Amino acid sequence: MNKTELLELLENDARLTPEEIAPMLGAGVEEVRRAIKELEENKTILKYITLVNWEKAGEEKVSALIEVRLTPQRDVGFDGLARRICRFPEVRSVRLMSGAYDLAVFVEGRSLREVSNFVATKLATIEGVVSTTTHFVLKTYKQDGVIIEDGEEDRRLMVTP
Repeated sequence: MNKTELLELLENDARLTPEEIAPMLGAGVEEVRRAIKELEENKTILKYITLVNWEKAGEEKVSALIEVRLTPQRDVGFDGLARRICRFPEVRSVRLMSGAYDLAVFVEGRSLREVSNFVATKLATIEGVVSTTTHFVLKTYKQDGVIIEDGEEDRRLMVTP
């Protein structure tokens, strides 16, 4: 069984069951169950998630991308500071970048003030953080490969026998 294909199927739809996956991969149900268990245990599969359109659910959330410039630490480079930043509950994602800044930090809060306070009192005050630039998300069109609001009608022609 091809584990890459299994991972791609689960990444696209985490609700697929081993019974649904097995015929897609030409494998047995128990073989798929064992493979999923192994991938979970060795931390290849880290988490199953649900992508929620919070605006449609009536919840206000504010997201921001914060560009962070750092002074690398001796022996650990950027890793030590990145791990420290990851521990904050407001932080959704941290990525090491090439280019004008070192880390892309994605945060989420209930208001602009909450996100601003996080940057001013928690993030910018960490020793080794040289500067931050905050970009607030105004609207999300696509996330994790999913178009959030697809206002286009289906333009395919109906096929009838």
